[in-house]
Amino acid sequence: MNPFRFQTVPTLVVETGAARRLGTILREHFPTEKRLCIVTDSFLHKSGLLNPALEDLAGHEWDVTVIDDVVADPPEHIVLEAATRARKANAEVVLGLGGGSSMDVAKLLAVLLPGTQSLQEMYGIKKISGQRLPLVQMPTTAGTGSEVTAISIVTTGETTKMGVVAPQLFADLAILDADLTLGLPSAATAATGIDAMVHSIEAYTSAHLKNPISDMLAVKALELLSKNLLLACENGNDRKAREAMLVGAMFAGQSFSNSPVAAVHALAYPIGGIFHVPHGLSNALVLPHVLRFNAPIAAGLYAELAAVIVPDATGSDEAKTVSLINKIDEMITATGIPRTLREVGVQKSDLERMASDAMLQTRLLMNNPRPVNESDAFAIYSAAF
Repeated sequence: MNPFRFQTVPTLVVETGAARRLGTILREHFPTEKRLCIVTDSFLHKSGLLNPALEDLAGHEWDVTVIDDVVADPPEHIVLEAATRARKANAEVVLGLGGGSSMDVAKLLAVLLPGTQSLQEMYGIKKISGQRLPLVQMPTTAGTGSEVTAISIVTTGETTKMGVVAPQLFADLAILDADLTLGLPSAATAATGIDAMVHSIEAYTSAHLKNPISDMLAVKALELLSKNLLLACENGNDRKAREAMLVGAMFAGQSFSNSPVAAVHALAYPIGGIFHVPHGLSNALVLPHVLRFNAPIAAGLYAELAAVIVPDATGSDEAKTVSLINKIDEMITATGIPRTLREVGVQKSDLERMASDAMLQTRLLMNNPRPVNESDAFAIYSAAF
C-alpha cells in the first residue's frame, strides 16, 4: 500500500432538526465565544428558513451578524465585502449556511479576518499562512460536500475561477440537518446530487492520492446517492431520502478532499464560467462522455463501481463499465435536467474556446486516469453538444 494522509472535519453532527437548536450546539462547542457571523444568501434569509436557528442562537446569548449577499459562483468583491462586514462586527465564529458558495465564502472569511494575507495571495495549493477563526458549516443542498472540504472556489474574472486549497479550510464542525433541504426544487436536487456522484466516481479513480479511506467513503457515498437521488427528486419532502443524500454528499466530500477530482470538473468549469451554468449541472452535462473517454484505461475501477449502482451487471470489466455509464445516463435523463450543451446556450462555435479553457485546469486534469489533451476535450464537448 502506498503511504497516504487523510484529513477531514473533526466533528460531524447529523441530526434532523439540528437548526432549531443551533444555539445549543454551538454553545457546547464554543463555550466562551459570543459573536457569530452567519454567511448565507438572501433567499435563505428572507424565506424565514433561518428564523428558528436565529431564535435559538439569541436564547443562548449569541450576538449574530447575518451576511446574506452571497451569490452563486461568488466573485472576489463579494468575498472582500463580506470580510469587511464581518471584521466590523468583530466576529469570533463564522458559520456558512447554504450551498457550496455560501460555505466557500465562510471558509475564506475565517482565514481572512485574523490574517494579514490578501485573498489573491491565497490562490493555489497550501498558500495560506497562519490560522483562522472557528468555522462551522451547515449545507442546505446535498451536493458540493463543501462542509467537509479544504477548498474554496472564487470567480476571478468574467469567465475565470481560482481555487484556494489549504488544510486551514477544514471546518471545526459540520452540521447536517435534513430539514434544511426539504422542498429543494427537483432540478437543484438533481444537479447537486449528480455533482456528489461525480465526486465519488472521480475520487475512486483519481490518478493521484487514491487511498483506502477515500475509496471506502466513495463507495458508500455512491450507494446512498444512487439509491436516493430519484426519490428525493420525486418527493422533495422525503426526509429519509434527503438525509441519505446529505450524508452521501458529505462522504463524497471527504473522499475527494483526499483523493482529488479530475476531468469531469475540469471540463465543467468552462461551461459554468462562460455560460453561467450551475456547477452541478455543468458536471452532469459532461459526466457520461468523460466516463466513456476514460473507459479504456479505467474499466477495472469502473467495473467495481458498477457493482454499487448496477449490481446485476455481468460480463467483462468493459461490459460492466458500459452498464455503469448507461445507468448513470438513465438516472440523469430521469431527473429531467438538460442533457446537452446546446440546451444551456452553448453554440458549436464555442467548443474550441471551451476546450482551450479546460486545458488551464491542470490542477484537476493531472488527476484523470487517462491524459486529456485539447483535441480530446473538444471531442468530449462535441459528444455532449
